[in-house]
Amino acid sequence: MITRSLNAGVRMAAIVAIAWSVSALAPLSAKEAATQGVSVGPQYDTTHVYIAPADFDAFVNSFTATFGGKPSKRGTFNVMPVPANTQAQYVWTPIGTLSTFAFLTPIPYPFGQERTGYLVTDMDQAIKEARAAGAEVIVDKFKDPIGLDAVIQWPGGVKMQLYWHFTAPHYDPLQTVPDNRVYVSADTADTFVRDFVRFSHGKVVSDDRKADAGEIGKSGQTYRRIRIESGFGKMQVNVTDGQLPYPFGYEISGYEVSDLDATLAKATAAGAKVLSPRFDSADRSSAMVQFPGGYIAEIHALKAH
Repeated sequence: MITRSLNAGVRMAAIVAIAWSVSALAPLSAKEAATQGVSVGPQYDTTHVYIAPADFDAFVNSFTATFGGKPSKRGTFNVMPVPANTQAQYVWTPIGTLSTFAFLTPIPYPFGQERTGYLVTDMDQAIKEARAAGAEVIVDKFKDPIGLDAVIQWPGGVKMQLYWHFTAPHYDPLQTVPDNRVYVSADTADTFVRDFVRFSHGKVVSDDRKADAGEIGKSGQTYRRIRIESGFGKMQVNVTDGQLPYPFGYEISGYEVSDLDATLAKATAAGAKVLSPRFDSADRSSAMVQFPGGYIAEIHALKAH
């Protein structure tokens, strides 16, 4: 997320906070542009976390104690296209990036419903391609001191932010790329997947219509699980009847780690709660965790083949 109304001193602090280092994006060749589209890389795609101001420190400290990484400097900004105030902070980790917000004023609609922020190479082109692929623009492009934002919605109600910076940020590649975990109905699954793949220039890497539903808290049943990869990273589309046990459906991202049990031990030691214990499926072991402040995440480790 990026800022809108800052005085000169705070503006500079915000710009410094948004990236460890800055470099220009290398121009894409025609072939690369056709393959990659408007995506930049998964290390620039952030999960949006909205928490209460009183929980900010506890959440950030717990998340980084679990996964490593570091936060940016925190500031109070207007990140909206209309008057509003929030404390905001990036959290960079080896397994994914967060944009965290603690609003001091009411959150303008429809913000808070967008799941993620995707950095794009060109905002106008991204909006054009999103519309052509079947998305609707629910918050039109707006300008702030360091770039542009918009919010789009896909069939099935999946909302995400697109953002672009005047000066491109430069983050190190991730050690593991998180899953953007999307829940949709059977009525819209095929349309959503077709449209998002077209926009992202991605590909469906698996479509299992008989996946073990123990992965989503429904042991003994099956469900359809679609996995997509693109320049925006990974996405897991969970096609369900909506009859989900808590907390499944509340998570936005799934984080890949090398040792699930060790990670869960770190998380609980740092104040997180395991809401759904380890479940072993064919290709991975996973658990659901809630961090201080209420953020719920799936954590998984892949099985060796």
